[in-house]
Order: sequence, then structure tokens, then C-alpha cells
Amino acid sequence: MAYESYILVCGGTACFSGGGDKIVDEFKKQLADAGLTEKVQVVATGCLGFCEQGPIVKVLPQGTFYVQVKADDVKDIVNEHLVKGRVVQRLCYDPEQAKSLVAEANIPFYQKQYRIVLRNCGVIDPEKIDDYIARDGYKAIEKVLFEMTPEQVVEEILKSGLRGRGGAGFPTGMKWKFAAAQPKGQKYMVCNADEGDPGAYMDRSTLEGDPHSILEAMIIAGYAIGANKGYIYIRAEYPLAIHRLQLAIQQAREYGLLGEKILGSDHDFDIELRFGAGAFVCGEETALLQSIEGNRGMPKPRPPFPAVKGLWDCPTVINNVETLANIPVIINKGADWFNKIGTETTKGTKVFALTGKVNNSGLIEVPMGTTLREIIFDIGGGIRGGHEFKAAQTGGPSGGIIPPQFLDTAIDFESLAKIGSIMGSGGLIVMDETDCVVDIAKFYLDFTVDESCGKCAPCRIGGRKLLNYLNKISEGRGVEDDIKQLEAISDSMCKASLCGLGQTAANPVKSTLKYFMDEYLEHINEKKCRSGKCSKLVQYKIDAEKCKGCTLCARKCPANAITGELKKAHVIDTQKCIKCGACEAACKFGAISHG
Repeated sequence: MAYESYILVCGGTACFSGGGDKIVDEFKKQLADAGLTEKVQVVATGCLGFCEQGPIVKVLPQGTFYVQVKADDVKDIVNEHLVKGRVVQRLCYDPEQAKSLVAEANIPFYQKQYRIVLRNCGVIDPEKIDDYIARDGYKAIEKVLFEMTPEQVVEEILKSGLRGRGGAGFPTGMKWKFAAAQPKGQKYMVCNADEGDPGAYMDRSTLEGDPHSILEAMIIAGYAIGANKGYIYIRAEYPLAIHRLQLAIQQAREYGLLGEKILGSDHDFDIELRFGAGAFVCGEETALLQSIEGNRGMPKPRPPFPAVKGLWDCPTVINNVETLANIPVIINKGADWFNKIGTETTKGTKVFALTGKVNNSGLIEVPMGTTLREIIFDIGGGIRGGHEFKAAQTGGPSGGIIPPQFLDTAIDFESLAKIGSIMGSGGLIVMDETDCVVDIAKFYLDFTVDESCGKCAPCRIGGRKLLNYLNKISEGRGVEDDIKQLEAISDSMCKASLCGLGQTAANPVKSTLKYFMDEYLEHINEKKCRSGKCSKLVQYKIDAEKCKGCTLCARKCPANAITGELKKAHVIDTQKCIKCGACEAACKFGAISHG
């Protein structure tokens, strides 16, 4: 059926949790009431990216972009926009400039983005295989099976320069080549969808918005390396992604795209899902394989590498979701096309979950080589609340803290490594001057200590030692020798840990020591936390000249630490004060401060 208009409602987890499902239902009801059911189709898509402004609704063919939509707004969109042809200005990104910013392409958040991985997210109904096929879906499968040899497929991926998007950036084609070179027999293709970095949701959103792209890529990879079986290892706490993957697998089988003799060729390939229980260490490929086999997820020494001896001791290729999402496009458009995007050493684009103290948080995709400044200030809209940029964390718990002097660093694997960070899977957390670097390092160490499998001593013991020293410093018990201990333990963990988790767990400590040593020394020597995050180093005081004696702070104090008469300056008993900050938050006259 041909429709006159289409209503695209962001159907990612974030927007659905904000009422997106109710918006879809309300559109169907209002369209029925207006007699437009046969003329207008409502589609729950994948993530549209601009999470800060969700739930988002997009109206086609005009391309009108509505933000922060609620179910109560649907009637206006139907009656005003669809019936009368008038834009609902109050729901536009910038109501005062609705005419110029009504379309997605004109909104600053999208202007420096370039979508390859996210090409179908927010565009198609991820639960309908025909929508994917209409966007050149499974076209690459046809080309590979009937026009290319497995060797040619591997060579095309090598030529493209695609590198793994899950961590260290190993060349994807090289990994495929190693597995393809192994003797014929049982081989496996595995998709790593165990995305566990704090603040990261790139892979989950890709699976929710475009599950067939991952299936197509896995079939191609299976053909290239000689595998007939694939597994997608995904966290059990991603119910929407799991539902859409299960539906996509079922549909692909019905269309003859999975199973025996795909599209009438000699290639057999099928896919199963395996659910992870949320262990961060299972993002490491050997631990992941252990978990698929039904064992406790713990890393193994390498070599041999999985491409030689992996799942059930058979050659196995493991790629993460974002890496695989590039494959069909590379096959369709060619390695030369992909090779022109990005930098000399890192080709293509990178998807980031941009979060933290930034005005426009969301899911973004930019060409490799885009600078941190462009991402944070042009796409992200700068620092929230008018605060100053302090640092950015890339690569999750395994990444480094990047200070302001590197804002113009181009994003690629080598550039980030030079300044002590990593690309990782793509979490990018922005911090301002109200954040404390000791507290940040402590947060990430607490996470990695909790997630360590405990198999090797450098990670199991070293991580706990680092966390103990950070706690000591943040509580005002630190001494300068603690700095030397932090550095020595960090170096030992990096050199001696068994897997990538332990080898990189100290990165937040190493980078903050390198770039923010003054704050560590301030905590140690002055017993002071400039941001006020380390509560045991904070002292609250009342400025007698500013205090109006309204008694509000005293009434809000849970420890009864504030005394004073009505309309006279109050004082804080520092012995009673529990440093909760309730008084400072309650004061309307700016009379209370901490330092």
C-alpha cells in the first residue's frame, strides 16, 4: 500500500522508556479518528540519535523533526500538520527558528555526522525485513554468493582498511584471513554484542534499529572464512534488542537467507543467540567464548588466538556489532569508497554514545579524524549549565581521561593512544569543573575491581590496591608516597595482567596522574577537594554578610548542625556537619559555600 505520509517515532529503548510506545498507540488512535489510517503510516523505528530531545517524531515526506513529544501532543500533530498542513512550531527543535530548523539536516546536532553504521536506524521499521531489503538490504549477500570467491571477500575487507570497533582496532580483514587459512572443517562466526561500558549504548541501539544488517554481515563473514554456524552473544538485560534479533532471524530463515543453501547457493549458515549475564569481562573474546560454551567467563592466555583455536577449539572469528554493521556497505559500495573516509590509519566512521556534562547527549556517528572539540561543542552543543570543560573519558573504564589541551586531537586509534586513552567501543563521557579527577578514577576502579574475574593476581590484587589508595587520598589520609605506589601498581597491572581488562584497568589512574597531578597533591597536602565531590575533605561555611537569617538551611539540615536566630546570621557546627550539601542547595541567597 502506498501512503501519502509517514510518521516515524523513535523506537529505541530510551525513547520508549520516555513514552514512545504510548505515542505510537496514540497516533494510531488519532489517525483513525481523523480518517487517515489509509493515508498515513506510523512506524516505530530505531534510535534517531538525539536522545537529549527524545521522544522524537519525524514526519515524511516533509522531514519535519519534532522533539520532546508526549502522547498529549499527538492530536496537535495530526490535526495541524497532517490535516491542515501547518508545522506545530512549539514542538520543533528551536521554535523561534522553526522554518529554518524544521528538518533534521539543519539541526546542528546532525550537521557534522556521517552515517554508515547507523544508516538505517531511525529510517526503517526494524521489525520488518522488507523495510531492510528496500534499503539495499541483503544485496551484498547476493553479490558475495554469486559474484565473489571467499578469497575475494577477505581481500575486499582487507583493502577497505576496516579495523575492529570493539577495542584495540585490529584489522578486520586480517582476522578473517587467519581463520580462512585454517584447514577446512568446523568454523564459527561470533558477534560480540556484550556491550558493558558505563554510559555506552552504541551496539544495543544498532541492534534495536537495524538487526538485519548484523545478520547479513555474519552470513558474509561465514562465507569468507568457511563457517556455517554463527552466534550472537548479547546481554540478557537488552530485551528490546533481543526481541528484534529473534524476529529478524525468524524472518531471514523464512526468506531463505539463513539455513541451508542460502538463496539457492552452496553456502549454509545459521545463527543462534547466546545470552550473557552481565559480566564485563565477557567482553574479552576468550572469556566470551568460554561463556558461550557454558563455562564461567574467564580469559585464556593467547596464543593460540581464537581465529586459530576458538569456540570448542575450532577456528573462530569474533567481531563486535559496530564492526559488522560496516560490512554490507563495504561490499555494496566497494573498499575504495570506504577507504576514502577517515584518516590515513583509521578508515570509516565511529559511533559514540555522547553523555555526561554536555548539552546535547545522544548517539552520534562521525568520520574518523573528527576532533573532540567538534564532537563536544559543535555536535554536543557545549558544556551544560555554562560550566567549563574539564575532561573527556573515551574507551569506558579501560580508557583515559583527556584534558582540555587535547580538544583538537583527531579521533583515531593512534592519536588517542598517544595521549594515553583508547577508542574502546565508543563511550564518550564529558566532565566539567564540578567533577573531581580522584573521584572519577575511583569510580572506574570500583567498577573494574567489581568486574574482575579474579583469575590473575595483577588484576585481582592490583586493582584492589589502587582502589584502596584512591579511597585513602579522597578521605584526607593520603601522603605523597601514595602517588609512587599508584604509578608502580598501574605499570605492573599493564604489563602483567592476563587480559585486556586488567591491562587497561589502571588507565583512568595513569591519565589523571599525568594531567591532573595538582589535584592529587591538593587532596594530599591541603586536604582539599576543589569540586566538593570528596565529602570528607569538604568544609561548609556560611557568609555572615550574605545570610538573611531565614532559617531555611537549619530546617533542611538532617544533622541539626546549623544554629542561629531568626533574621540573624547562622553558623555551622563542623563537628556535627555530615557534609550532605542540603544546606547549600536550600540557600536562596548564596550565603553557603563549600571548600
